[in-house]
Amino acid sequence: MVETTFTSPRRSTRVFRRMPVKASGKDHNGKKFREACETVVVNSHGGLLLLKHEIKDGEMLVLENPATQEELECRVVFLGEPSDRGQRVGVEFLTPAPHFWGIELDGSSPNSLTH
Repeated sequence: MVETTFTSPRRSTRVFRRMPVKASGKDHNGKKFREACETVVVNSHGGLLLLKHEIKDGEMLVLENPATQEELECRVVFLGEPSDRGQRVGVEFLTPAPHFWGIELDGSSPNSLTH
């Protein structure tokens, strides 16, 4: 799996990483859903997902890392345009979680990444 890291004025290192996750929450009609999806970008504070369900900005989701079965609550902070692959959804963890994605991410320095 290829991982790319780049520096930007963000709170933590962003890594382009496709990995499966499960997302659950309420769609834009208020109906509960649970969906297997994948990440596009991850960091200690959240990530960018591709979701099939349409949701509202500010909605709360629960993400599950299927490899560890760890679950974390997060808030939707970005909605991209829907496409045939799904909608890009940016999420922010309620508290930083550098170990959630299964790789070591340093939440304090935008230049650090360890495996």
